[in-house]
Amino acid sequence: MSGFRLTAGGAVDRGRPLRFTFDGRAFTGFAGDTLASALMAAGVDVLGRGFKYHRPRGLSAAGIEEPCALVTIGTGARTEPNLPATAVELFDGLVAESQNRWPSLAFDVGAVNGLFSRFLVAGFYYKTFMGPTRGSWMAYEPFIRRAAGMGGASLEADPDRYEKSNLFCDVLVVGAGPAGRAAARAAAALGARVVLADLDSRIDGREDLAGVRVMARTTVYGYYDHNTLGAVERVTDHLADPPPHLPRQRHWTIRAGRVVLATGALERPLVFAGNDHPGVMTAGAARTYVERFGVAPGRRVAVFTNNDTAYAAARALIGAGVAVEAVIDSRPAPDAAAQAVVTETGLNVMPGHAVVRARGRRRVRAVDLAAFDGARVTGPVESLAVDTLAVSGGWSPTVHLHSQMGDGPVYDETLAAFLPGRAHQDYLSAGACVGQFSPRDAVAAGHAAGVEAARSQGFDGAAPAAPAAPDLPYAIAPLWEVHPPAGITGKAFVDTQGDITAKDVRLARQEGYESVEHLKRYTTLGMAADQGKSANVNAIAIMAAARGRTMAETGTTRFRPPYAPVTLGALAGRGIGARSKPVRRTAMHDWHLENGAEMITVGAWMRPRIYPRPGETVEQAYVRETRAVRDNVGMVDVSTLGKIDVQGPDAAEFLNRVYCNGFKTLAVGKARYGLMLREDGIVYDDGTTWRLGEHQYLMTTTTANAAGVLLHLEHLLDVVWPDLRVAVASVTEQWAGAAVSGPNSRKVLEAALDGIDLSEEGLPFMGVAPATLDGLDVWVARLSFSGERAYEVYAPAHGGDFAWRRLMAAGEPLGMIPYGTEALGALRIEKGHVAGPELDGRTTAADLGLGRMASTKKSYIGCHMLDRPGLTDPDRPRLVGLESLDGQALRAGSHLVDEAAPGEHESLGHVTSVTYSPALEKYVALGLLRHGPERHGDTVHATSPVHGRHQPVKVVSPHMFDPEGERLYA
Repeated sequence: MSGFRLTAGGAVDRGRPLRFTFDGRAFTGFAGDTLASALMAAGVDVLGRGFKYHRPRGLSAAGIEEPCALVTIGTGARTEPNLPATAVELFDGLVAESQNRWPSLAFDVGAVNGLFSRFLVAGFYYKTFMGPTRGSWMAYEPFIRRAAGMGGASLEADPDRYEKSNLFCDVLVVGAGPAGRAAARAAAALGARVVLADLDSRIDGREDLAGVRVMARTTVYGYYDHNTLGAVERVTDHLADPPPHLPRQRHWTIRAGRVVLATGALERPLVFAGNDHPGVMTAGAARTYVERFGVAPGRRVAVFTNNDTAYAAARALIGAGVAVEAVIDSRPAPDAAAQAVVTETGLNVMPGHAVVRARGRRRVRAVDLAAFDGARVTGPVESLAVDTLAVSGGWSPTVHLHSQMGDGPVYDETLAAFLPGRAHQDYLSAGACVGQFSPRDAVAAGHAAGVEAARSQGFDGAAPAAPAAPDLPYAIAPLWEVHPPAGITGKAFVDTQGDITAKDVRLARQEGYESVEHLKRYTTLGMAADQGKSANVNAIAIMAAARGRTMAETGTTRFRPPYAPVTLGALAGRGIGARSKPVRRTAMHDWHLENGAEMITVGAWMRPRIYPRPGETVEQAYVRETRAVRDNVGMVDVSTLGKIDVQGPDAAEFLNRVYCNGFKTLAVGKARYGLMLREDGIVYDDGTTWRLGEHQYLMTTTTANAAGVLLHLEHLLDVVWPDLRVAVASVTEQWAGAAVSGPNSRKVLEAALDGIDLSEEGLPFMGVAPATLDGLDVWVARLSFSGERAYEVYAPAHGGDFAWRRLMAAGEPLGMIPYGTEALGALRIEKGHVAGPELDGRTTAADLGLGRMASTKKSYIGCHMLDRPGLTDPDRPRLVGLESLDGQALRAGSHLVDEAAPGEHESLGHVTSVTYSPALEKYVALGLLRHGPERHGDTVHATSPVHGRHQPVKVVSPHMFDPEGERLYA
């Protein structure tokens, strides 16, 4: 145990001890600690195990970039895995567990994998787990997942509350380092509304940020179009007993006039043998633990660097009373700024040397070093006894947000770093994220960016003076990997979270995976929870050297949101369970519940599925309801159909262009079935449109597609035909609809309605007319989805319940019953009417047997694509009816094949809609079958290997009941 708590210093409150447990052991830290700093203070060296080899791993960083110390926090439903211990704020009662070890961190059986490391190289899973049979992966997968090293999430429902909010500002500053604070201060001084967001809990200099909305614990994870950024605020994650009125996390959608990115930089490790041992960490992390948390990372420390910034870390360690044995500098001599630290502190500097190996088991015990000429070891190896090695390979600007909406990063040879590329968004950058590593340069650039951002938003006041900051030049001699001399062995890790070594990178190159994108996927480098924040640049450098190319030529992978993991709860907010989407209820909803309806969600609507009687199954209930409609009369709630009001002098012309069949000749008081195509000739939607007046129409759409059709129409009017004098508006919620269907439907309406002639002459099929229902004005259309004589009665929504109850009362002497969506589906399948399962975004009018509706005499949306070879291919599946030949129910989605025996067969189509037909007394279905109309009378087989079903079916006309439509007039 080498880490210990310093007697003074740091920003922790030693007067507020906090108790917590790690792997069941009790510990105490202080307010202001992270879990990582508290465990380091307690002398805990090992916090995790490696992914593949299960080698002991400790802390290597102090921030979100920590790759190895991943822990699971909480218990029960509040269990959250895969959190970097460095990002977990300590609170009293915190419960933490290590991951990827069994039975314990101290003794992990998985460490035996190290004996087989020669076989567990890059790409071994591709070569190993693809055979010997086609189904082998299914056998391997459970074991691979258990070995994946990730913590387990709780299977209990999340008890916490999350919120989503929107935030608007003139200037958003991301990052609260010196540059970010300077930018926020300057913009606010000019009068701009400024938001300063940073993922850290501690933001220095808040007293100087008057007028700035400071959002600590807020990770800006994604940059999107039009200066829209996504952020997650951790509201109560750090509290032991959070107030019940506060959410756990809040997701922010931030829309900014101008953005200033001051996201800083991450320190790179160096690649050498044994660089993954506990006790090896970045120099900046060692400095952070001393200066912020009052914790020394070890008692005898060596520093290994190729740049100046590690000298400041050495000075901080010495100032805290920690012995710094040596600074091992790979450069021939320290730069002037580093030499000043040497003069001040008396550091033992070993210029022109490099660490070739760190030695130890559960902790570094010594380092091997040798003379180094910048490329290779040139002298004998000597050892230095230390318990901590602080390394600095330079700094990598945090360009993630820049790159999400811009070009790839650009390599800078002087800084040995990738800087932001050309911007595609309206942002400014300042500080370390653009290579301004000197505090003076960073503050000056941040101040200038803040002034420019505010003035771009119209704030023209006098700018304040920029604050002063010290000038600390940054000098670096690039070094990525130290190749060990003969006799020195050990794994040199590039990605310590994924256990990817330098040897793996070179093997990927040798096997042809030399693109950085291929390297990433073949080795899984940078694909773990940390997304390679500390590994990627070193990997690129090693690949570049292997290929004999420059860093600029090798390039980087793409940066995609999120920058850091985001909880699904934060993205969902309160939109879970019943709130996951809007729930719509028709005006008759209460009546349905009062009368025992079993409700079902259809799109966003609640609809009655069946009205079961005691002891009835779903099938028994809908069969009874279907028979009642065929034999007598029934009523179904059709309020959910999309309804769009179309008005204007050019309304007829507009509809004629929207539908593939003609609408110009539709008379007032008549309805017509219309088929709407997409631009590519595929059927988009169908429904009836009623002409209510010379320039007014009521279009109905399918329930699920109502919003999409409205957007489609608005697009056409705004973009394609802006000259047409037409207005469209959704009136779905303004009308409640009831369809009365069956041989006695007219008798029901005659008993209920006034002011309408319901005779064949007065209201013929597809006729539309106004009427009154006990003084309530309604519209009546003689339409049929069931194939029976039927009428749709539309009442204003406020009178929908009244109209329904009055119609039910009028039908009671005739024995009218309500029916639900299951019976509605059975009726339409018997008749061969298509609906959602057939309108699946892949079918044409010809596929559905509606090809004759597509006019050849006019132009309309989709008409020019109908002659494409793919849409006229005679092998396209066409609509058919299917009858079960074994008396068993059919399963929607089953493939249709010719072969009688189960097995792997060519699919000729699939089953779309299934039901039991009481009219035909058998199970029937609709389907799409290759050469379907030519195969009426054939026997094919409906097969569903997933469900173990393979049954014979007879191919018939889709119009399985009353094909001539005689019952429409019965």
